[in-house]
Amino acid sequence: MKINKNIALNINSQKGIALMMVIWVLAILMVIVFSFSFMARTETLSTLSFKNSVEKKFLAEAGIERAIMEIYYRSLYKDQTIILEGTEVWKTDGTPYKNQLGEGYYTVSIMNESGKIDINKASDLLLRNLFVNYGLTAEQADSLVDCIMDWKDRDDLYRLNGAESDYYMSLPKPYRAKDAPFETLEELILVKGMTYDILYGNQEKKGIIDFLTVYSRSNKININAAPFEVLMAIPGMTPEIADMIIEYRKGNEIKNLSEVGISADATSLMAPYISISGSNIYTINSKGTMGDEKEGYTVRATVSISDEKLFTYLYYKSPVET
Repeated sequence: MKINKNIALNINSQKGIALMMVIWVLAILMVIVFSFSFMARTETLSTLSFKNSVEKKFLAEAGIERAIMEIYYRSLYKDQTIILEGTEVWKTDGTPYKNQLGEGYYTVSIMNESGKIDINKASDLLLRNLFVNYGLTAEQADSLVDCIMDWKDRDDLYRLNGAESDYYMSLPKPYRAKDAPFETLEELILVKGMTYDILYGNQEKKGIIDFLTVYSRSNKININAAPFEVLMAIPGMTPEIADMIIEYRKGNEIKNLSEVGISADATSLMAPYISISGSNIYTINSKGTMGDEKEGYTVRATVSISDEKLFTYLYYKSPVET
């Protein structure tokens, strides 16, 4: 019996087409399966990342609440003469405290705003010293100080190196000088000569925002709370004296500069710029981390504590870029 060659070829051709269709269907199914698997994995990782972020946020917020409690505790017991283990009061000079909570940690520091330079009250000299010590040239520091003063004064008169509304109105995105006191430190980024790195810092060093305030309402600096960088802005200050002050206050608050062993000449130079009393306003920085992670979630809050021991949030930022 002979089979027609045309029929045989047609059958073989149909088998080939069917095989190709099966291969194409399998390929499409594999793509769908891999795509679904990738999407599921991505969503799982995204969910885990979100969960991790939320946990770190809650840890940071727990640190804020703990710090407020410690401020209350400090107001009651900071002058105690006998300190038992576990009853130590937290310092308000930016000293970090790390505590475990569940599987995570919060690292929190408290800074009394009186230990910073008030941008609305400070003299030109204090600001200039801060900027020069930060790394600006004398010319850059003079210009930035003049521009800051022009920004907040109520007139349209230029300082030697300053800027008023006509300069700001000439920018591609124009705006006017405020001609009023700073309400937040973030406003400084609008001032001529101020850069993001100067204000917020970078990986190498902090920004000047950590050393300034709008809340102390004083032209003096509380040496019991001021960090090294702020102490060094005080006329007559040296690195050796600044280190002596920081070392001394680890044990006791300074009541008089003579306690620290500072000479009368240095004291007379510093006296117009310093105080030894704190304010009732504090900035709290709290960072939440999980396990051994270095990256965390940071929250910053500025709170005011009343005589009745009630607190009010003056500023709250979550998260803080670090």
